[in-house]
Amino acid sequence: MSNKIYPCLWFDGKGKEAAEFYCTVFENSKVVTDTGLVQIFELNGKKFMALNGGPMFTINPSISFFVKCKSIEQTDATWNKLSYGGTALMPIDKYPWSERYGWVRDKFGVTWQLMVDETNSNSQSITPSLLFTNNVLGRAEEAIDFYTNIFPGSAAGMKAPYPEGDQYAGKLMYAAYNLAGYDTVSMDGPGGHDFIFNEGVSFVVDCKDQEEVDYYWNKLTAEGGQESMCAWLKDKFGVSWQIVPTILGELIGSPDKEKAGRAMQAMLKMKKIVITDLQKAYDGN
Repeated sequence: MSNKIYPCLWFDGKGKEAAEFYCTVFENSKVVTDTGLVQIFELNGKKFMALNGGPMFTINPSISFFVKCKSIEQTDATWNKLSYGGTALMPIDKYPWSERYGWVRDKFGVTWQLMVDETNSNSQSITPSLLFTNNVLGRAEEAIDFYTNIFPGSAAGMKAPYPEGDQYAGKLMYAAYNLAGYDTVSMDGPGGHDFIFNEGVSFVVDCKDQEEVDYYWNKLTAEGGQESMCAWLKDKFGVSWQIVPTILGELIGSPDKEKAGRAMQAMLKMKKIVITDLQKAYDGN
């Protein structure tokens, strides 16, 4: 299972509480790392990051998580846990596309789309879903092509456009694809939505060296993307990414607090991470 790409959820001080909560909802789940600022956790084998970034950004439904369950009973049980203290965006019920489906915003603001899939061999699959609304409505297919061309080993999958005669004909009702081993869903979201992509949910790309950092940084900022600080960027669709060399976590997480502090201060001044400069700061040069 690839952890080259994984989602980061932005919280205002509640990352640890959220991570521990999700680990009670999903099978085979655990908190792997807790630095205070960051929690790394796994939900049924899928890697997530919780970042306690403060009140600057809040999670919205532009990126939600599809959860396919193996039975109606499991779908209902998962819904009951996630909806406690949350808000139903679409109530759990039978819909034309599923015997059981519901869309919920949990008490931490993360949104989940639950549905039964009795053909699903995995007990609970969790897949991010990108909803292209407002100024990027109609660009979901373009984005899929953009992403699958950037990440080696990617493949487009099933695409279901709105049918001919529909006012949204030609736009994507649903599409599944794979980015470097990471299953992903995208769709166009017509109608009135009061949200667009933001930093509340971003995607981390783990990079083995500077060459990989440079490659993903240049590709994802191309054609109108925007550089931000501390390894963050926005692509031309407004989706946020963090391009992170593996060594970054080792240096700023070092038990030598003085060296780690110097590396952290260097990182805070960077846009794209430059490993040699980071290492020099760590070494005190």
